[in-house]
Amino acid sequence: MKYLHTMIRVVDLDRSLRFYTEILGLKLQRKTDFPEGKFTLAFLGSDLTSEPYLELTHNWETHQYDLGNAYGHMAFGVPDIYQSCEEVQKVGAKVTRPPGPMKHGTSIIAFIEDPDGYKIELIQR
Repeated sequence: MKYLHTMIRVVDLDRSLRFYTEILGLKLQRKTDFPEGKFTLAFLGSDLTSEPYLELTHNWETHQYDLGNAYGHMAFGVPDIYQSCEEVQKVGAKVTRPPGPMKHGTSIIAFIEDPDGYKIELIQR
């Protein structure tokens, strides 16, 4: 068995693509419209040759989602967590937990939020 990707639903695909490509540095690998189903799928990864690991689904006629309380977060390793959080804040994205040691641990982590409110953990690598 091979893990392929995680899918999240987004309200504004262009806004979400800007967030994940310009702020987090992911690469858009492919984007496909499905007019009969009234949705678009966008697949992102760390580069253009690797398997994509994030699927953004935009349902054209849906303007709001209830995120629920079962979903946790995505996690990305970053070389300088403090600089990453500064850059995120400069472009207006939310840092919901500033960089610092993990509770009961030594890993340095931070949390940010994407435009739809999904939590993203940054981990110092």
